[in-house]
Amino acid sequence: MSPKTTNIAIMFADISGSTRLFEVLGDATARVTVSETLELLTKVIHAHNGTVIKTIGDEIMCTFPTADDSASAATDMQETLEESNDMKDGDGPDIKIRIGMHFGPALLEGGDVFGDAVNVAARMAAQAKGDQIITTKTTIDLLAPVMRASSRFVDRAPIKGKKDDIEIFEIIWQEEDVTRMATGMLEEMPSIPQVSLELNYKGQSITINSDKSGLVMGRSQTCDLPVNEKLASRQHVRIELRRNKFFIIDQSTNGTHVKLESSEEAFLRREEMPLNSNGAISLGKSFSENPTEVVEFTLRTS
Repeated sequence: MSPKTTNIAIMFADISGSTRLFEVLGDATARVTVSETLELLTKVIHAHNGTVIKTIGDEIMCTFPTADDSASAATDMQETLEESNDMKDGDGPDIKIRIGMHFGPALLEGGDVFGDAVNVAARMAAQAKGDQIITTKTTIDLLAPVMRASSRFVDRAPIKGKKDDIEIFEIIWQEEDVTRMATGMLEEMPSIPQVSLELNYKGQSITINSDKSGLVMGRSQTCDLPVNEKLASRQHVRIELRRNKFFIIDQSTNGTHVKLESSEEAFLRREEMPLNSNGAISLGKSFSENPTEVVEFTLRTS
């Protein structure tokens, strides 16, 4: 079946402050907590006619047929999680999520979603903080009057590839925020740290950041970073910057081996994972085989 472009609502939701969650609870308990939270969100998504596209680490990406469905789901997700926190036993930290969404044209292919609307939705999620639902004026204009009335203008922000800034709105779901909105007390949006990922391979260096948000590595000389490994595919793996986070996506035959600092080696085949620390990448060959064609990467935040 050929790819199809359609107008849909795209939503990103992730757990805010998940790094601290692992520090407080420990790896094993935190993993269970993250998994249970994503399962809870998935049930809410399905209840509002949504489709889960993928989950990666502490985040979930989903789509909805209408803007109203996505806004209702976002509100329900926040309320459900708030109830879960209230019922929680123990002194562990509350679980908070940040949600960004946008309604627009997107390309549906192979169970995934691509296109400009995805990038805008990701940008909205990057603007959000814990307990917030952030979206665009385009999406707000499509909402039913009742839902539209529970929104407020927050800011204007530049979006890569767009000539004009986009108007950003927040959908209010907490009573105290509704009161604050009525009295005109708007919260300032948090500043977004600038991240970059520097990759080094045999004297070559290339950096991914907000100006260059992705690259391809592989055996082909047409790749952004050609790697001289016999087991590598011509276009073996992609690295992308999404919502201020870096992801590595394997698209090869022999798979990709990733070694993060203080972590065990991960093996990807037609999968993706976040790159949240410094590390190294080997195309098609395990680190136990002492590969010579290794790409090292350094994550920086400013």
